[in-house]
Amino acid sequence: MELTHESRLDDILLYINGEFVAASSNETFENKNPFTNQPINRVASGEKADIDMAVSAARAAFKGEWGSLKLKDRLAYINRIADLIDEHIDEIAPLESLDTGLPIHQTKKMVARAAQNFRFYAEMVSTRLTGDAYQVDDDFLNYTVHKPVGVAGLITPWNAPFMLETWKIAPALATGNTVVLKPAEWSPLTANRLAEIIHKADLPKGVFNVVHGYGETAGAALVAHPDAPLISFTGETKTGSEIMKNGADPLKRFSMELGGKSPIIVFDDADLDRAMDAVTWGIFSFNGERCTANSRLFVHESIYDTFVEQLMERVKNIRVGDPLDDKTQVGPLIHTEHYENVKRYLGIAKDEGAQVVSGHVDEAHADGNFVPPTLLLNVTNDMTVAQEEIFGPVMCVMPFKDESQVIEMANDIRYGLAGYVWTNDMKRGHRVAQKVDAGMMWVNSQNVRDLRTPFGGSKHSGIGREGGYYAFEFYTEIQIVHVALGDHPIPQFGKEKRT
Repeated sequence: MELTHESRLDDILLYINGEFVAASSNETFENKNPFTNQPINRVASGEKADIDMAVSAARAAFKGEWGSLKLKDRLAYINRIADLIDEHIDEIAPLESLDTGLPIHQTKKMVARAAQNFRFYAEMVSTRLTGDAYQVDDDFLNYTVHKPVGVAGLITPWNAPFMLETWKIAPALATGNTVVLKPAEWSPLTANRLAEIIHKADLPKGVFNVVHGYGETAGAALVAHPDAPLISFTGETKTGSEIMKNGADPLKRFSMELGGKSPIIVFDDADLDRAMDAVTWGIFSFNGERCTANSRLFVHESIYDTFVEQLMERVKNIRVGDPLDDKTQVGPLIHTEHYENVKRYLGIAKDEGAQVVSGHVDEAHADGNFVPPTLLLNVTNDMTVAQEEIFGPVMCVMPFKDESQVIEMANDIRYGLAGYVWTNDMKRGHRVAQKVDAGMMWVNSQNVRDLRTPFGGSKHSGIGREGGYYAFEFYTEIQIVHVALGDHPIPQFGKEKRT
C-alpha cells in the first residue's frame, strides 16, 4: 500500500507475550499526522496492568526458553530480525515520515541503519563479549564472565523512533536480556511495525514486548516495576531526572541519554565551505529535533559577518514542505504541543533582544506544525534561548575573539552531549575538542557515527554510554569467579578445643 497523507491506518495494539492485544482498560488515544494534523489511527493506551503482564512474560522468557538458548541460536534470531528489517525498508521509511514529519530521504537512511544495529551487535557479542583471566602463581585462577541482567525496560523518544528503538533493543536481546519497550506516544507507527517484524522472526514468547501509552502511566509503571532491573531512557533531561527519582527505591540500573545544546565552533582558518555545510545540516536535519544538533554556533569575529551573510542565504533556500516528498529538507514538527513550545522560544528570543531570521514556509502548509529554519542573531550566551534546549530548527549565532574565550562560552551551560570544531590547525582542533565539556566531539566533521564508539553525554546530558562494547556495562552483570588451583592455607577457626 502506498502511503499518502489521506491514509487511514489500522489501529495499533499492544504486543505482549507473543500476541497483539488491546489494553486491559480498552482505552485508546489518537495518533495524528503532523503535516495535516488529521488522525492517522488510534493506539491502545497501556497502563500498569499491561506493564505487569509484559514484565511477567519477559521475566518468564528470561528464566525459561530464551535464558537457556545457546549463544549461536540467540544470535541467529538477532540476524533474522535484521534480515526482516531489510525486507521492509521501503514500507518502514514512509511510516516514519508520516508519523513524525521527518523528510523521507532521511528516514530511509535511518531505517537502513536500524538493520545494521542488529547485525553489529550479533557480531559484537560473539567477538567482544569476553571476560578477563587473572592467574596468581600456581595458587589461583580468577576470571570474569558477563551475564544478562534480566528484563530491560526501554523508554524511547519520538525524534528518530525506529532507529533509536533498535539501538537499544539490539544490544539488550543480543546479550541475553528480554525486553519491554515503551515507545513515545507521539510516534507509535514504526514501533508497532517492529513488533510485527519481530513476531515474524518467531522469537520465543515473551522475549520482546511493546506497551504503548503515556509516560505518566505506562512509563512510570515500567520504571517502578520490581522485576525490570534495567531502565534505558532517551529523552529530555527533566523527564530523565524524574525517572531516576522514581527508580531509586528499587535500585534500578539506569542508562540516560538526555538533552543537549551542543556548540559548533568555526575558526577563521577553517574550510568555510565545508563548515557551512556541516553547520546547516547539523541543525536543520531531523527538523532540528535532534539531541546532538549544533544549536549554538560560535564564529570567529574576523569572519563573522561574511559567514552569517552566507548562512542567511542558505536558510532562505532550504526546502520546507511535505515529508513524503523526496525533495523536502525540513518537514513539520511532530506535534502541536511541541510546535507551540518552539514558537514560545522564538517569542522569548524577541523579548530578549535577539534578531530572528527565518526561512520560508508555503501558505499551502498552514495546517502543519511548521517552524521554518531560523537563526537567532544578536544573541549572548546568557540568554534563555542560548541556554535551554529548543529542539527545533533554531540556531543561536554568536561571535568569539579567541580560543580561550570560545572554550569558556562553549562550556558555560548545563548540557554536555556533543560539540563540533572546525579548523585547519589540527593541534588546535585536538586541544579545543578535549577542553570542551561534552561526551562526544567531532573535528572537521559533521555528526558521523561509528557504532563501535561510545555514545552519551556529560553533565545534564546523561549518564552511561551506549554503542560498541560500552553498552555491555549496562546490559550485563560482570561476575568474578575465583578458583583455587591447589590447597592454599585457610585459617582454622575453632579447630582446637577451648581450654
